[in-house]
Amino acid sequence: MLDLSKIRKDFPILHQEVNGKPLIYFDNAASTQKPKAVIDRISRYYAQEHSNIHRGVHSLSAAATEEYELARKTIQQHLNASHDHEIIFTKGTTDGINLVANGFAKSILKPGDEVLISELEHHSNIVPWQLACESSGAKLKVIPISDSGEWIMKDFYKLLSKKTKIVAVNHVSNALGTINPVNDVVDTAHRMGVPVLLDGAQAAPHMNVDVKALNCDFYVLSGHKLFGPTGVGVLYGKEEWLNKLPPYQGGGDMIKSVSFEKTEYNELPFKFEAGTPHIAGVLGMKTAIDYCNAIGFDAIAKYEHELLEYGSKKLSSIEGLTIYGTAENKASVISFLIDEIHPYDTGTILDKLGIAVRTGHHCTEPIMTRFGIPGTVRASFAFYNTKEEIDVLYEGLLRVKKMFE
Repeated sequence: MLDLSKIRKDFPILHQEVNGKPLIYFDNAASTQKPKAVIDRISRYYAQEHSNIHRGVHSLSAAATEEYELARKTIQQHLNASHDHEIIFTKGTTDGINLVANGFAKSILKPGDEVLISELEHHSNIVPWQLACESSGAKLKVIPISDSGEWIMKDFYKLLSKKTKIVAVNHVSNALGTINPVNDVVDTAHRMGVPVLLDGAQAAPHMNVDVKALNCDFYVLSGHKLFGPTGVGVLYGKEEWLNKLPPYQGGGDMIKSVSFEKTEYNELPFKFEAGTPHIAGVLGMKTAIDYCNAIGFDAIAKYEHELLEYGSKKLSSIEGLTIYGTAENKASVISFLIDEIHPYDTGTILDKLGIAVRTGHHCTEPIMTRFGIPGTVRASFAFYNTKEEIDVLYEGLLRVKKMFE
């Protein structure tokens, strides 16, 4: 059992009022809140440790470099990657996907090749591949989803072909909460020699991620969804694939030597880390991961599943409320509409009650098109949320419904 009282004390932002009501934060799929340990770590870096890394010979630079590379080692161990140089620090999930897509467009994709994604993707795992296809002449193929918000696997098997050069899909859907059968996808793709990128933005905060067990070729995640800072993330890539791809950006740290005639690129991971990085962000992300590991991701997953089951049962009892995304295997996301009430109206009224939910298409317009709706209201839970907060949401939704009768 999680010690919820202790956990909630660790998150300063939760102890305030919004519009005169205690804050209930159910927008965790967009961005999670930060424990005091993360806030203090970032503050300590800027107050006592700040220096640029890797090239300085003075003590502050050496100490900052050591802490930065320790964070890389920690994240390697957390993801169970084979080498710490397979961990590339990025600005976030979007940046990591763009890095891989850009590399494929430049060095691998050719006219007639295919990139396979799914109808369940965030725009961040659609648009970069559209750009890669436009610049290379490749074609984008899409795995459709069922009414429950699950991949139609028979269509995946049909779409995967000798023309497929990469499969890029999310581990967990941000809009519907579906936990996808990624092991099956990876195994099937690899039998045809096709690499797989997994968008782990929504999976990493909710479960243990083992890239060796997944056997994916690339895995991307964001610090701010994992109780860490904004503007920082991770791209894991198998060494062989990272060596195949060209640099994404040019500048300091990604070079070994530069002349006007020729530049020699640095070794992994620095080949993909041009410029001064978000040092404080990396240290904060490492602290966030340490914090979650101290609680235990198995315990987190179990408790959040209880919240999902409780919330789904409670909300589905409201007449006229429709839940979108009813997959058998789900993360703690409930996406819904009430009757003909626009999601923005619902969200605005809930905000007046101190309840923060997300409204709109959640950067997944193709999903909304699939269901023929303008968007949804999304309540997404983290391990610091409570069943009592869900009860308040339930009462708030009854109030919304009554206002529009």
